Order: sequence, then C-alpha cells, then structure tokens
Amino acid sequence: SCTGFFLSMAPAPSSPHSRRMIHVSAASSSAVHSSTRLFLDSACRDAFRAYLPAGTFYGVTTNPLILERDQGKCTLEYVSNLRDELAMMPCEELQVQAWGETAKDMHECGLRLADLATDGIRIVVKVPATRQGFEACRLLIHDGVPVTVTAVYNPQQVLAALAVGAEYAAPYLGRMNDAGRDGFGNIVDMQSIVESSDGDTRILVASLRSARELASLAAEGCDTFTFSPAVAEELFTDPLTMTAAADFEAAAKRIGG
Repeated sequence: SCTGFFLSMAPAPSSPHSRRMIHVSAASSSAVHSSTRLFLDSACRDAFRAYLPAGTFYGVTTNPLILERDQGKCTLEYVSNLRDELAMMPCEELQVQAWGETAKDMHECGLRLADLATDGIRIVVKVPATRQGFEACRLLIHDGVPVTVTAVYNPQQVLAALAVGAEYAAPYLGRMNDAGRDGFGNIVDMQSIVESSDGDTRILVASLRSARELASLAAEGCDTFTFSPAVAEELFTDPLTMTAAADFEAAAKRIGG
C-alpha cells in the first residue's frame, strides 16, 4: 500500500548528439481517442490497479516528491519497473522528472529516462520552469525527447514553454492559491495564450484539490489534467450515482431468474 493513497538498473547507452526515435504507444484505451487527457498523479501501484483499468486516464505523472511519498526512488531501475507495471494496463504515457541541479545534469538524466520508452509506454521528461530547466528542455527537444515544463506559476512561463516547443506546461493550481495568487484566473489566461498561439503545447493542470476544480477549468477550455488518487476517487463515487447503481442491482436480483 502507499502512504496517502486514499488521502488528499543501469543507464541505457545513449548519445546526446543523436536524434532518437520516441516510441508512441500502440495500446488502445478509451482515453486516447479523446482530446481530453487525464493523468493519475501518483507512483502508487495500488492506485494504478484501482483507477487505470477504468480507461479514463491517458497516463501517469510523477516527480521526486511523489516518488518519495509513495516509497519510490529516483533511479532508472525504479522508473523502469513502474513502466513495466503500467504496460500491463490501459496507459499511454508516463511522465518522469529529470533530476540534477544543472541543465547538463537534467539533459543527461532526461536522455536516460527517454531511453526507457517502449512501444507500449511513451516517456515524457519533466523539467522545472527555471533558466536551467529551460536550457535542459531545449537540449532534450533537440534530441527528440518530448518535454513537460513543470512548476509553472505565471502566464509568462507558458510563453517561454511555447517558445521552446515544450509538449506540456504544468501549472500548479492549489499551490498558486495557497500563495495568495488567483490560480483559477492565471490558468484560464494560460489556456487562452496557448489557444491563441500556433504551437502545440498543452496546459497540464496540476495540484488540483477536488474534482469540482477540474470540471470548472474544463468549462473554461482546459482539457489536460493530472490529479491524485483522492481526486480520482471523486470521479467515480458521487453518492447519488452510487445509490442508483445499488438500486439497479437490487432490482436485477429481485426479478432475476
């Protein structure tokens, strides 16, 4: 089991100078046919087994804090094991944050993480929205690696993510609100910036505290979200729906042969 589940190897050889083929999943899931992408923000295997079979999730996102919380490790071997487990479920993509204090460190780590991609699981490398992070982002994109710029807190950072060609920019709704900023308004502005550009960057909304926040932002045009197992639980357990399902089953038993 993982802490807070229902609450709130050796490096593969690579050349930093060579373009690499990024594997895109050939697995089928209901989520892949929709423009909406939902991610489970967790490294908890119990959470994977509980929620991914529903087919509503495009993939899984992690970072070092999530790995620490779920008793994981920042090692290629651990990430490889996560990938192997996800390959047995409806999951297209695994996002993993590169570790390292410099752009060079993050770039080299990101290349090793990207080499863990398979025909079943696509790997997206995450880097923070710092100067060093953007430099690593540029280098990784040059090498054919898809990148998420994470820890985004203002619309200006989305402009930078668009300019460098990041696949995703991940703003933290809850943490912006905690800091006294207008998280909802900032994310709506970020989505407007992306929609008015000719780039392909997606706003990947993170740090959601409730499913209602997700629905409210979806009504404003956001279509890509990552959230905890606790928020995922809210998607499937509306009390009225649970009562109706129980009533249906009771009726089926009463009139069954």
